[in-house]
Order: sequence, then C-alpha cells, then structure tokens
Amino acid sequence: MLRSLHIENVAVIRRADLDLEQGFSVLTGETGAGKSMIIDSINLLLGNRVPREIIRTGEGRALVSAVFEDLSPTVTEALADMGFACEDGMLMLQRTLTSDGRSQTRLGGQVITQAMQREIARMLISIHGQSDNQKLLQKSTHRSLLDAYAHPDGLMRDYREAYTQWREITKRLEAVSGDDAEKLRRAEMLKFQISDIDSYKLRDGEEEKLGAERDRLLNFERINKQVRLVYRALKGSEKGAACDLITRSATALRSLEGLLDGVGALSERLWAAASEVEDIAEIVIGYADDDTEDPVARIDKIEERLDGISKLKRKYGATVGEILAFRDRAAEELEGLELSDERRQELAQEERLAYKRVKEFAAELTAARRAAASDVTREVTAALAFLDMPKVRFDIAITPIEPAEHGADDVEFCIATNPGEPLMPMIKIASGGELSRIMLALRSVLNDRDGAATVIFDEVDTGVSGKTSRKVGMKLCESAKHAQVLCVTHSAQIASLADAHYRITKHERDGRAETDVELLDEAARVEEIARILGGIDVTDAQRAVAKEMIEEYREVKG
Repeated sequence: MLRSLHIENVAVIRRADLDLEQGFSVLTGETGAGKSMIIDSINLLLGNRVPREIIRTGEGRALVSAVFEDLSPTVTEALADMGFACEDGMLMLQRTLTSDGRSQTRLGGQVITQAMQREIARMLISIHGQSDNQKLLQKSTHRSLLDAYAHPDGLMRDYREAYTQWREITKRLEAVSGDDAEKLRRAEMLKFQISDIDSYKLRDGEEEKLGAERDRLLNFERINKQVRLVYRALKGSEKGAACDLITRSATALRSLEGLLDGVGALSERLWAAASEVEDIAEIVIGYADDDTEDPVARIDKIEERLDGISKLKRKYGATVGEILAFRDRAAEELEGLELSDERRQELAQEERLAYKRVKEFAAELTAARRAAASDVTREVTAALAFLDMPKVRFDIAITPIEPAEHGADDVEFCIATNPGEPLMPMIKIASGGELSRIMLALRSVLNDRDGAATVIFDEVDTGVSGKTSRKVGMKLCESAKHAQVLCVTHSAQIASLADAHYRITKHERDGRAETDVELLDEAARVEEIARILGGIDVTDAQRAVAKEMIEEYREVKG
C-alpha cells in the first residue's frame, strides 16, 4: 500500500506530504483548490508523460516520492526478478522532472529507466479517472481484463508455446510450398550463384596473401638489391665478409688459450656469433626472387585475380569469408528446394499435429474464459443493481476466431441500459452518471484481481447524487476491504464514509497561490462535509446532517 506521498513544486503545490493508512480515504476541496494536481503528481510518479509546465513557476524542478509498504509476495518476487530486493516489504519510488525537460527516476536510491518505472508502478497503483473510463470502454482492453480476473496463466503459457511452435512450422511449410514456377526460377538463380563462386576456387584469406605478394613484386628490384647487399656483407663476399672475419677472430683467440685467461670463452662466443650471422645470411638471401617468371606478368595475374574477387564481393559479401558463407547458404537452400516435395509432405503432417495441439489448448483457454465471464457477469449485474441500476443488463461476448497470439477468442463487454433494448458494445452506451456507475461496477469486480494494492478513483461520483451517490461510496468501501482506496470526490455522501478524510485548500502566501493538504480531525471533517452539502454559509443544521451521515455509516460498520 501507499504509506506516504511527498510532493514538491508541482503547479500550485509548493510542498505537500500525505501519510496514508489502509482502508478508504477521500480527498475533498473546492473547485480549483488543486485536487487534480495530487492526481497529476501520482501520474508523474507512475512514469506517465506530463508537460514540463507542471513545474511550479520560478522553480528548477518538480519532485514526487512515495513510500510503499506491506508489498505482496507477488510484487516482491517480481521486483527480485528485476534485481531489486525488498526484504522488509518496503520500497521508495521517486521521480524528478527538471525545467529543461529531463527526468530521473530512482527506486530505493538506484536510478531506473522510465520503462522499468512504469512496469513497477503498475503493480503498486491503479488510477481510474474519466480518461480511464474511456479506455475501459475500448474492446481492445476487454480480453486482458477478463484474463486478469480468470488468471489462466498456466493455460496461456501452454497455449503460447504450442502457438509459437505451430507458427514456426507454418512458416517453413509456406517456404517450401511456394509457386512452382517461382521455385524453379529461384533454383536456377541459386545454381548460377554457386557456379559463379565455385569458378574462382576461392580460399579463405587468399585476398590478403595476394595483396602482400603484389606489394612484394611491386618492390621487386629494391628487395633484391638490399637482400643481396646484406648477404654479401654477411657471407657472400670473398674478402671482408662478416662471417669470415668473425671466424678468423675466433681462431686467433683460440690460439691464445693458456696464455690469456678467458680467451677460450670469448672464442666460443665468436664461433656462436659466426654461426648466427651465417644463418641470418641464408635466411636473407632466401628473400631474393630468382624465379624466372617476369614480375610484371605475375603482377598482372594477381591484379586480374583480385579484380575477380572484387566483383564477387560486390555481389555476395564484403570478404572472401562472407562470399564462401553465401555460397554455403545458397547450396543449403538449393538442396531444400530440390527436396521440397518430400519435405513439404513431412511439414504438412507436422503442421496438422501442431495445429491440433493449438486448438486443444485454445479450447481449454476458452473454457476458462467462459467460466470467468459467467462469474464477472453475475457479479457486475449484482453491483449494478446495488448502484440503483437493476434493469441494466451486462454480458461478455466471447466469439471464436482463428488462433492468434492470445488465444482463439474475441472478447467484448456488452450492455443494455434500458429494458427491451438489445445488448450493445460498451463503447455505444450513454455517458455521465450512468457511465460512472457502470465503470464502478466493473472495477469493483475486476480490480480485486489486478494486483495493485492501491486504487485511486478520480471523481467517480460524476453525474450521480443522493442515495445513489451514497451507494457509490458504499461500493468503494467494499473495494477497500481488498485494497487501499483513495477517492477524489465532491460528494458528501461518499466523503462521509471514509476512514480518513483529507482536505485540499488553496491559499495565498507571499503573493503566490499555494495548495495545502490536511488530514481532518473529527470536528474539521464535520465542517468540511457540511460545506460540501451546500450553501454560502455553513449552518448548524448542515453540521448536524454531516455528523449524522458520518455516524450512520460507523454504526453499519460496527
């Protein structure tokens, strides 16, 4: 549940704090006092888009933070899967919006993305206002609402697994069952491409080797001149070659053994150096190109080969490796086309079995939805009767369709608001107080299953008054047995039923308007409800009625 809410610099709210309890709470105040700003602040916390103009004029940022406690095991497990541990069943969610349009959200001090914020907030708070009523009317939401009530999670998981497998088999079957003429054209194209690549007898890494050889041949004369110079200096000269001079030096030192200490070791080192110099000379002379082939002719051949590879690269891949990979894929596809008739028969059998499995799971899913639809219809009808709409008929139409991602059912909520009228899609029903009560009836049934521990109703009393308004309040109290319920209202009949009553007021401080939020004590609550009952000046009679309304429901609650 939402334990506390802190708001800074949101429109007329400079600073406000709400400490909330479980049960049914109401927020009241005169028109323009700032009640909608409380809802806008919570929407900011939920990750919804809000204009930067929501920031109080002259301030650099707006901030909303909330502390939630007594998180359900479902929520704590979901948070743990996302990497957030809530061992004490509490968490803090905070969002900051700056005047330059930037936004930052923190969960327990850790920065999170808005996508994560919306996913987490959806598990914690559910807000219902006039715009949400319109969403509830849309057919596109009805299947998910029914599933939220039915909780066919295991069936849905089995169905989606079977559906995914069936679709994959269907795609493969379609691939091998195409037009015969098109398949023939495709096979001829693949054969040409394979032959085109094979004619070059490519080897992976060949292009780099050819490029290196070309560079060597382009520097043929320079290379030969320098390596022969090195060879002559080290070994190839009859007089003055390094190898010969070192050998003579080693022999000379050896002749002095016994006369000078250490010359033997020096002699051995020179013999080793001579061997190393000779080895280097032999390696170097190997770089000299003594081939009889003309370097210019060889370069022409290399350029011709590289040009052919370049043409293949333009058609089949950026490297020789990619060209060869293209060739392998083409060969695999060609083999598949050549074996397509046999494979088509195999896949057709697999597709029939997979489709049968999909239909079986879809039938189980449909049965679960129909059972849930029956329960929802019965409960919504009872709720409508309680809300003084006993002749309104509600039903959930479940129509078979071809298997799709979410099953084989088309789901739509239908209603008839007057006797003798046929059931019609909800999008076509009347608005105003009638719509508000129908939406409340639906939510009183469906919200118990949506998992959100805090449910907020924004002016659910629109278009209703008197006894009906009182019943709306009683229905909200009933919902508060399953979740924390907050309601923004203008109705004394609803406000008098609350467990906690907050008054929103607007004052002028230092020449600027500011909104305050105050938890009312008993006397202040009587005064506020008397104000809502009407009149320019609150009378003792109105206070007496207000007190009686509060006491009346306390007696009912016991």
